[in-house]
Amino acid sequence: MDTYKKPYIIAEIGCNHKGDIEIAKELIKVAKIFCNVNAVKFQKRNNKELLTEEQYNQPHPNPSNSYGKTYGAHREFLEFDLEQHKTLKAYCEDINITYSTSVWDLTSAKEIASLNPEFIKIPSACNNNAAMLEWLCENYDGEIHISTGMTTKKEIEGIVQSFKKYNKNKDLVLYNCTSGYPVPFEDVCLLDINLLLDKYKNEVKHIGFSGHHLGISVDVAAYTLGANIIERHYTIDRTWKGTDHAASLEPMGLRKLSRDLNAVHKALSYKSKDILPIEEIQRNKLKNQKG
Repeated sequence: MDTYKKPYIIAEIGCNHKGDIEIAKELIKVAKIFCNVNAVKFQKRNNKELLTEEQYNQPHPNPSNSYGKTYGAHREFLEFDLEQHKTLKAYCEDINITYSTSVWDLTSAKEIASLNPEFIKIPSACNNNAAMLEWLCENYDGEIHISTGMTTKKEIEGIVQSFKKYNKNKDLVLYNCTSGYPVPFEDVCLLDINLLLDKYKNEVKHIGFSGHHLGISVDVAAYTLGANIIERHYTIDRTWKGTDHAASLEPMGLRKLSRDLNAVHKALSYKSKDILPIEEIQRNKLKNQKG
């Protein structure tokens, strides 16, 4: 039996499609045929529910990244409606890659659950939305993936206990995460994966890692520590306008990440015998030299 579960790689498209469904489809297709990942993930927000009227009508905090005159208009520009998500899910099914979405509020959770994806993600910002989590536990049969950025250990424990109350903890995936864009290496705090595993590996389905750092070496280390689900933001062009692009991998980076994670999975084993067959030839040639 393998000590390490096979890596499962999620390309977090989020809103990096710039509100254009054709760019979204391109991102899906490239993730499948070039990057060799397992799943793509979008985001769904009901902005009027999520934001106060003041937040909705104020300018974007970084105007150069804004797609609208107000923060609300910016968010609406980047939002796909349920029919568009249905189209994207069907497209994913056509090319055999898993579709998923992060939901930010109860209305969005209900809408996306109606599509019955394999899993729904709860971002760090919303993992304290008890009404949304309870509704999903009662009404949605798939996996629920939850990031733990900006979350205390006591709050994580509360999430797990609430899932146990609904007998849903075996469908729960907890992600180690630091919320920042991008996150410097000293703030990634990979060893928190050990804490999640020590406390919850027998209570939840998987432990994952959601990274907002630069490069791909950290993700390989996260997998080696035991986080078999790896999620990274992904874009076609890191110079595009928007908050997430700079902390995202471009297609070549995501392809290399997939390659490296799968290579490491193959390498993480014990020798089946002291001298492997590949070593026999070298041993006979090199070990018995006179000298």
